[in-house]
Amino acid sequence: MDAPFYQQPATEEGWIVLASDATIAPKRDTNSWRIGLLGAALEALRKDWPQSKHWPVALAGFSGGAKRSGTIGAILATTGTVKICGFFLAGINDDELSKAYETYHPSPDFLNVPVWISSGTDDRIAPYAIGEAVQMSLERTGFKHVRLETFLGRHQVNAGHVQLALRWFRQLGRF
Repeated sequence: MDAPFYQQPATEEGWIVLASDATIAPKRDTNSWRIGLLGAALEALRKDWPQSKHWPVALAGFSGGAKRSGTIGAILATTGTVKICGFFLAGINDDELSKAYETYHPSPDFLNVPVWISSGTDDRIAPYAIGEAVQMSLERTGFKHVRLETFLGRHQVNAGHVQLALRWFRQLGRF
């Protein structure tokens, strides 16, 4: 559903967008459900492109999806099956990434994964002050590369921020 927000800016930076979704709705939308879908999508990708198992993976999400991507990222980091190179969190209003780090215990290197927080100046759901609180929480947890950037707009994904975040992930050399 959110893939179109990311497709053009990611493609322009040489990335592909992989969004896993099901044709049926689960009785309960859980992290396990989401990990299962993502795992199946990654396996399908790796079947057609075996070299993709070495590709960096940036996790992105908007609003509730931003919170969920932090949890999924921490879980994936414990498996060693993906090389997480960054998190793009748009319209986020709660630091689930730190909670997931404390719950799932990925390696200490996980704290080197860059985190880009994108906030609309007129966002009433996740206003800038809450973005600042998320940034400070991540930094208190020990994340070393956290950026909070704003754009003119509301509660939405900003394509320019997606593109800049992907460049920043590449610049920091997490892959």
